[in-house]
Amino acid sequence: MKKLFIDYEICNRCPECVVRCSYIFHPGNNGIISLREQIAFNFACRRCDDYPCVNSCPTRALKREDGIITRSNFMCISCKSCALACPFGTIDIDWLLYSKNRCDVCAESRIDENQRFICVQSCPYGALKVLENEPEDKKHLYEIEKNIIVRVINWLELYQIKK
Repeated sequence: MKKLFIDYEICNRCPECVVRCSYIFHPGNNGIISLREQIAFNFACRRCDDYPCVNSCPTRALKREDGIITRSNFMCISCKSCALACPFGTIDIDWLLYSKNRCDVCAESRIDENQRFICVQSCPYGALKVLENEPEDKKHLYEIEKNIIVRVINWLELYQIKK
């Protein structure tokens, strides 16, 4: 089955995401931004002992469960305190929008075949592709959502850190 493939190392180097999305209700018409946030919190976050990002949030929109940071959109006021507090720059201020939607991988029920994967077509750096990959730890391929695979160096595995 074809899946959306994100090469996070390429995607994360992009100075400003210009990827378009077929789902017009994504904030700024860019659904990749919320996926980048999810990838960073799951794989790039350094899991600081004192979690300065969580502690800096005035509305307690960030939570730390099982060592993984999550953000509540309903509570986030987009003040960017967490991004400023992160000592490793893992949190990108462009993610901190007031609303966030999930990628539905261009659900066939809502879109014509010729309009599918506009994100892949509009990514100028080739970080997005449509491939038939499966998750595989040895190749650093992880499924972050149904039918969305990301290639990313998992910081926890790289340094053999327990959650």
